[in-house]
Amino acid sequence: MLLYLFILCDNSRRYLEDRGDLRPAGVLYHPLSDLVVERGKSDSDRLRRMRMSGLVLDDPAVVLAMEAEGDSHFIPAKLNKEGKPTGNVVTLDQFRILRRVVEDLMMQMGERLLQSTGRTVLSMITQATGAIVNIILDPIFIFVMNMGVKGAALATILSQGLSCLWVLGFLSSNRTQLRLKKQNLRIRPKVVFPCVALGLSTFIMQGSESIISVCFNSSLLEYGGDIAVGAMTILTSVMQFAMLPMQGIAQGAQPISSYNYGAKNADRVKKTFRLLLTCCLVYSTVLWGAIMLMPQVFAAIFTPDTALIQFAAKALRIYCGVMCIFGVQIACQMTFVSIGNAPCSIIVAVVRKFVLLLPLIYIIPQLTPDKTMGVYLAEPVADIIAVSFTAILFAVQFRASMRKLEAKSV
Repeated sequence: MLLYLFILCDNSRRYLEDRGDLRPAGVLYHPLSDLVVERGKSDSDRLRRMRMSGLVLDDPAVVLAMEAEGDSHFIPAKLNKEGKPTGNVVTLDQFRILRRVVEDLMMQMGERLLQSTGRTVLSMITQATGAIVNIILDPIFIFVMNMGVKGAALATILSQGLSCLWVLGFLSSNRTQLRLKKQNLRIRPKVVFPCVALGLSTFIMQGSESIISVCFNSSLLEYGGDIAVGAMTILTSVMQFAMLPMQGIAQGAQPISSYNYGAKNADRVKKTFRLLLTCCLVYSTVLWGAIMLMPQVFAAIFTPDTALIQFAAKALRIYCGVMCIFGVQIACQMTFVSIGNAPCSIIVAVVRKFVLLLPLIYIIPQLTPDKTMGVYLAEPVADIIAVSFTAILFAVQFRASMRKLEAKSV
């Protein structure tokens, strides 16, 4: 929790909120892998304690972090002569807290718990229900009721609240293996700490993005000016084309790997990893080829400015130069989490972002004639070293884990 509060304090926290990015709140506590491993071991009591401990730990942390905001008013009331609102007012703080708690309750307690118990279809229904309702309510509130941005916000809260109620109803029924029970609503350190450790690597990956963005932008502004910073926005958006689908594939494989690891089925764990690695590599290679062949097409998606498109196209070939191998990083790191190897998952996350990328942003421009392109070059150089390090570490640790698993299953 201290790490969570640290990353969301002062300038770093303000930067995240200005982007609307509070994802680190939801990833520091990561019970999914532990849940599924215990499910493979058929330990139902421990499963219930883990999930409910997560529910108690996660949402109050989000509320406490959000309550430090200012008092800017979100829904205006009648104004007095001095221009100040009178009467009851819903502040931006209150809206953010309500939205985040509803979203976090749905996502963490609902979606992940459904995934961990093998109810992947229900997890998809939970997501789809909120999305569809949001799409229906948005035009009604924004245009028909003339509520503007407030209507969009209200539609989001109501749609996520509906999904949350659906999840709560399901988890309170007899149709689930892990029912919500009052006696499990306690924080148990033996249950919580291993889950926090597993979620720390994902937390570092997402939480560090703000720090890396500040470093990139400050260097690019110094060497290349506004056009270089604008191109960086395009580059990071294109990178999401690679990262998000691969993370989705990895998260889909995670319950399978964790369950079979808990059930001591080493052969199935190996097959799952090989399939995950193949899918990630194929996708990253295909996307890398498309970017190398037609970078202008990707740049033009985000801007009509011809000069910016030409500049971003050149930078894309450099920044995404080794994207084809990044599937290895995602597959290995998520498999570390799946088999409960928290130390290694944290190490590979820290090495890539803080040990390699952060200093290289400042070192490489000093070694290249084109300092602006040198800043972009830091990304592929860091990726080559990080992927090599991750692959070697994974090969050693994964083989050792599988040998121990096979020995236990005999």
